[in-house]
Amino acid sequence: MLQLLYFAIFGEMLLILTLLFRTPLRKLVIVSLDHLKRGRGPVVVTTVGVTLMVVLSSSLYSIAKIRQRVVEVGILNPTDQVLISKHILEASLMGFVLFLAMMIDRLHHYIRELRLLRKTMEAVKKQSRSFEDGKNGNSEEHKVLTGEIATLKAKVKELESACEVKGSKAMALETEVEALRKQSEGFLMEYDRLVADNQNLQSQLEAIDQSSMHLDSRKNI
Repeated sequence: MLQLLYFAIFGEMLLILTLLFRTPLRKLVIVSLDHLKRGRGPVVVTTVGVTLMVVLSSSLYSIAKIRQRVVEVGILNPTDQVLISKHILEASLMGFVLFLAMMIDRLHHYIRELRLLRKTMEAVKKQSRSFEDGKNGNSEEHKVLTGEIATLKAKVKELESACEVKGSKAMALETEVEALRKQSEGFLMEYDRLVADNQNLQSQLEAIDQSSMHLDSRKNI
């Protein structure tokens, strides 16, 4: 019994040292404890713990019974002395075994929590980096779009100025066309007047020819 308790204590101390320091063996121990806490593992551990508690309670009861007998008799014989020493040693070792088992369970729990926390922090860091990269990408896209907008604004201004120039040229051409139209109207009026004058001259010439012919005919008579 004592040898088994000493073996359990040294094994638990070795497990605690393995969990305290980051070594390749630590991952194997953590994986083994993870498997132990699944399926029937908790039932087995609980059974062993309850058994140790019962044995510890029995040892404490035996110690109390021996002490009571010593108080009644007033003398501690060698047999009772050996028995009480054995029960005290067993109770101490079993209590130490239970305490180390609880320490292993808590260390394993806190290591798992720490690993999950680290994974969460890494995920948050990756998200923040991706967000910063996306923000930088958006800022670069914003700069590109701003440059394109500025270029388009410059082109719009150039087109507006070109339209103004063309508009002024069109107005000048309209003015010239209007002037030419008025000038052509004046030419037409002048042409009509000249035609009318020509007709008048022709009619006058015809009248003069007729009068001269009439005078010549009288002279011949």
